[in-house]
Amino acid sequence: MNAFDFSPLFRTAIGFDRLAHALESAHRSDGSGYPPYNIELTGEDRYRITMAVAGFGTAEIDIETQDNMLKVTGKKTADVTDRQYLHRGIANRNFERSYQLADYVRVKGAELKDGLLHIDLAREVPESMKPRRIEIRSDGEKLIEGQADAA
Repeated sequence: MNAFDFSPLFRTAIGFDRLAHALESAHRSDGSGYPPYNIELTGEDRYRITMAVAGFGTAEIDIETQDNMLKVTGKKTADVTDRQYLHRGIANRNFERSYQLADYVRVKGAELKDGLLHIDLAREVPESMKPRRIEIRSDGEKLIEGQADAA
């Protein structure tokens, strides 16, 4: 596997630290593909991550967000029964998956059903960040106090 150094790309860029971190973490990903997952668009600014976590219970899965990063961790408890398998095709190992979230994307909820973990996300842009229309005055019009805020 080749090692990539992304630092030359960011020598003259200021304020792109999160982009550099995202590129480096994508390059470092384990690539195991476990557990498999889907990311779907469920509506305008609504998303759903679905992970196949057969054999895991709600007490064995942790979901946390911090600094625009969503981390899903599965820690399997030790199997106390003494079983003898002829074939073991169901993965029974711990996992950790991380997802970089865009600004204003928040986790709305999670549900474990039929071996699938569904995590619902939504982008909630604050009103102050949304585009707004600015009225243009002509030369003869006077600005009425308080009117600028309403525009």
